Amino acid sequence: MLRILMLCLLASPAWLCAAEAPAHVNGAMTVNVYQARQLHALGAVFIDVRPRREWAWGHVEGAVHMSLAHEFFGLSRTEWPRNVPLVIYCNSDVCPASAEAVRLAVVWGYQQVFYFREGYFAWMLADLPQEKGHIDGVTTLSAQAH
Repeated sequence: MLRILMLCLLASPAWLCAAEAPAHVNGAMTVNVYQARQLHALGAVFIDVRPRREWAWGHVEGAVHMSLAHEFFGLSRTEWPRNVPLVIYCNSDVCPASAEAVRLAVVWGYQQVFYFREGYFAWMLADLPQEKGHIDGVTTLSAQAH
């Protein structure tokens, strides 16, 4: 029984990339690519919860990388400001990792959480600003810094 439980726990991150994401997350506003573009222009903090490899292939310009499996849990720390607008995304509407990250951000008390369900693929298709490359190791949660 313990082995089955351990197997389930180890395999659980796989389900985050294998199912359709929910349409809405309680406590957050679901936004489409055009609304996300407007939030980007207004300086909202975009958080990419995809794995590091996918981040390096391309991401929303100015986004912060916090993979759901690792760095994202740092947002639970109390010193982060809770009133910064966060736009959280993954690849597309078949990647539920962003929905889980949005749910956690709401639980942790963030007041302006936007769920960009369509994700990076929609951003690319709309030909919006993108970057490629590696993570610089510095993370800020200031809307003005992004």
